[in-house]
Amino acid sequence: MNKQGFVYILTNKANRVLYTGVSSDLVGRAYQHKEGTGSAFTSKYRVNKLVYYEVADEIQAAIAREKQIKSWKREKKIELINRFNPEWRDLSGEL
Repeated sequence: MNKQGFVYILTNKANRVLYTGVSSDLVGRAYQHKEGTGSAFTSKYRVNKLVYYEVADEIQAAIAREKQIKSWKREKKIELINRFNPEWRDLSGEL
């Protein structure tokens, strides 16, 4: 059985820093970032606001999509977030 995957983008309170990640457990991973244990980068820059995510049928597809998004310029990532979540609300409470 293939495991579902999630690609997500986090930002900080001021919406200045963008972090793109991948996980098979978005709820658990979002919680880790909120607690400051998600990654050294997100902990250092207090990046814990979930502003974008998408679901993939397989974790391999999510990893490929994460690599694609990470290769984009900041402006393109911002366009993606604006289409999905124009108010840049923290979506972690809606999971």
